[in-house]
Amino acid sequence: MNVTHLYCSSCGKEYEKGKLYNLCECGKPLMVSYDLDRASATLTRRSLAGRRPDLWRYSEVLPVEHKENLLSLGEGMTPLIEAAGLSSRLGMSELYIKDESLNPTGSFKARGMAVAISMAKELGVKKVAVPSAGNAAGALAAYAAKAGIEAFIFMPNDTPLSNIVECRQTGAHVSLIDGLITDCGRIVAERKDAEGWFDVSTLKEPYRVEGKKTMGYELAEQLDWKLPDVILYPTGGGTGLIGMWKAFDEMEMMGWIGRSRPRMVSVQAEGCAPIVRAFEAGATSGANIENAHTVASGLRVPRAIGDFIMLDILRKSGGCAVAVSDDDLISAVKEIGSAEGLFAAPEGAACLPALKRLLESGEVKRDERVVIFNTGAGVKYIEAFQ
Repeated sequence: MNVTHLYCSSCGKEYEKGKLYNLCECGKPLMVSYDLDRASATLTRRSLAGRRPDLWRYSEVLPVEHKENLLSLGEGMTPLIEAAGLSSRLGMSELYIKDESLNPTGSFKARGMAVAISMAKELGVKKVAVPSAGNAAGALAAYAAKAGIEAFIFMPNDTPLSNIVECRQTGAHVSLIDGLITDCGRIVAERKDAEGWFDVSTLKEPYRVEGKKTMGYELAEQLDWKLPDVILYPTGGGTGLIGMWKAFDEMEMMGWIGRSRPRMVSVQAEGCAPIVRAFEAGATSGANIENAHTVASGLRVPRAIGDFIMLDILRKSGGCAVAVSDDDLISAVKEIGSAEGLFAAPEGAACLPALKRLLESGEVKRDERVVIFNTGAGVKYIEAFQ
């Protein structure tokens, strides 16, 4: 649509649009750049009123060039719920939950895969592969089926059963691995060339982040273009956090919002908290976590390739990183459910004990506007509640 080029998030090297890429030559993630002056000629805040109710409403700032390659199962435009019950319990004035569980395949991963697989189709890809803790695999399988692309999925053998069944029922080739998502990623990297797979791992291709950034556009639109003071985001690979920050920058350049930004808070599990450890240590990248463990499978990412981007965002925004225990995040699922009627995923629920800690320390004020992200449906994690 309005893509000008791709660029490296680390060294800045530019790449020609319309070609298939994974990482930059330096090994870091690539990002997409747009002609935002051209995009804003047709994409305006006012023009959104009559547009389709999914993430493709922002098509001028998404990378698909030809409409026949656009894949949709109805992803995006998820509700922003005013959490009155929790607000009352916490003594807060404005608390919201952005509920990503209502996306196709039950999680926010549908956003990234809708755009990534649309671009794979546009660029002639026939086979895709991904390592996944569960929800990304389900989303990939669904959109690959829609596109007629063969999908190869590698997941830890303790991945929630619902994710495994989901992938098999949507036609993917599923391999269960005795190890972590990093071990699955190693298999994809070792075999992709010989097998003819295109690797759509988190931030190892440029377009999943483009789908995830639409959460930032939606949030601004749903709050009448006044961003919240604080965003708490459960962080594994961190594509959503990185994507939203990119969206905020794009919206400012198009004149939709000002320079003010939310304080971004990365929420992780105590058993796998590389971003928290790095943030507290003043490091610019996260250390690999040995023997990573948590019942919140989406947070079990021992090392994220975009860790340096996340840490930069947390510091630039004046935010922070918080780790919570598995006991606390599982308890939070019931607390959110009983207060708001929302059966949150353990990852999303982890934001509640993190918020409580920040309220107690005074890092978040009770009169601030706060948004927490529920990234998936709790029903996909039944084993975690047994």
